[in-house]
Amino acid sequence: MVIILMNVFYAFLLSTLAGLSTLIGAIPILFHIKDKDKMIVRALAFAAGVMICVSITDLIPEASNLLNTIFTPFPAILFLFIFFVLGVIFSMMIDKFFPSTNNSNVKDKRLYHLGIIAMLAIIMHNLPEGIATFLTTNENQKLGFSLALSIALHNIPEGISIAIPVYYATLSKKKAFFYTFISGISELVGAIIAYLFLAPIINDFIMAIIYGLIAGIMSHIAIYELLKEAKNYKIKLMIPFILGFIVMIMSHLLIA
Repeated sequence: MVIILMNVFYAFLLSTLAGLSTLIGAIPILFHIKDKDKMIVRALAFAAGVMICVSITDLIPEASNLLNTIFTPFPAILFLFIFFVLGVIFSMMIDKFFPSTNNSNVKDKRLYHLGIIAMLAIIMHNLPEGIATFLTTNENQKLGFSLALSIALHNIPEGISIAIPVYYATLSKKKAFFYTFISGISELVGAIIAYLFLAPIINDFIMAIIYGLIAGIMSHIAIYELLKEAKNYKIKLMIPFILGFIVMIMSHLLIA
């Protein structure tokens, strides 16, 4: 009984630490940046590179592998395509119907809107990650640790995609850290949901649906929100975008 409780505690701990690594992405706002436009562009492009890399190299392959254990190749590809497109559509609906702020303290409504949309997308991304980390750690602590470390590494630039827009839109470090914290702690919420409700019923098909949807959401956010906003500044963004991609690839290689 004690061993079981210790495993559960360890699973919750790893899920929490992996999620809160998002806060590391907010550290740049603690320093004075002379050219804020360059900082915004580099942060958005870098985060976009990370999100697209996560979608292409993590979420889509994982969803595909899970579906291939259930279906033959053609239905598996079809289901993956459907889930991905539904994720894009869902992200578009959030962007369209999410209300703009009328807060007089917001200096740049576009950047603020972008930060909030990024926060919502990352919350939806972190919930299944929390579920996966908790369930994996409960079964295999070593594998759970590797998974949590991988998640922590790519949560850092995701934190950047929230903290930088919110900070430069409001000039409030408290708001930037708070919204980043909310997105990070959602990983623990996912672990709690797994512990209370999902552990007995979760299966490969449900996880494939989640991964496919999140891949669509994150790809849309990266391309239509982050890169689109970065292009408005007319500052070169290709290098930080590629750097974000490379950082994620390197993190995969290190963890493997």
